[in-house]
Amino acid sequence: MKLSVVLERSEEGGYSVFVPSLPGCISEGETKEEALENIREAIQLYLEPVEDDMGFGPNAEIAELAL
Repeated sequence: MKLSVVLERSEEGGYSVFVPSLPGCISEGETKEEALENIREAIQLYLEPVEDDMGFGPNAEIAELAL
């Protein structure tokens, strides 16, 4: 999966980075490289399923999609 991220230089130093297609998925780092590493981890956590989100009825069917 490929996602576009936006890097912005912070006035205080370092970089802020966010993913436009994943609302609220943001991170930061002192360097571009660190900011990109941090947003990669943030994306993985953002997309990780949460048990509370797994509530479904007894007749529900689970399917997986590759992106």
